[in-house]
Amino acid sequence: MMSPMPDELTALIAADLGITDLPVEEQKTIIAQFGEVALKAATLTVVRKLPEEKREAFGKLVEAGDASALKAFLDVEVPDHEASVKAAVAEEIKRFKDFQAESAA
Repeated sequence: MMSPMPDELTALIAADLGITDLPVEEQKTIIAQFGEVALKAATLTVVRKLPEEKREAFGKLVEAGDASALKAFLDVEVPDHEASVKAAVAEEIKRFKDFQAESAA
């Protein structure tokens, strides 16, 4: 299966967030802001599961920007990291939608 193009991906994310009725530029701004929040939530989820003595090594791998080394590290130290990250992002989507519903009320 081919990966969606950036505009298609933006449309998919906008649909997930329930913001498709907004102008495209506003959608992109919200998606960028949401991405930052989701990344922070996912990182915190992983860090909380790491043993204290492994957190410095994690930080160094993050700073180095080596995604494959980081994944290999997490595969060993936090075996369920992918499921945890997905759950954290799903929770952020839920919070965003709840916030939208409260704001509209």
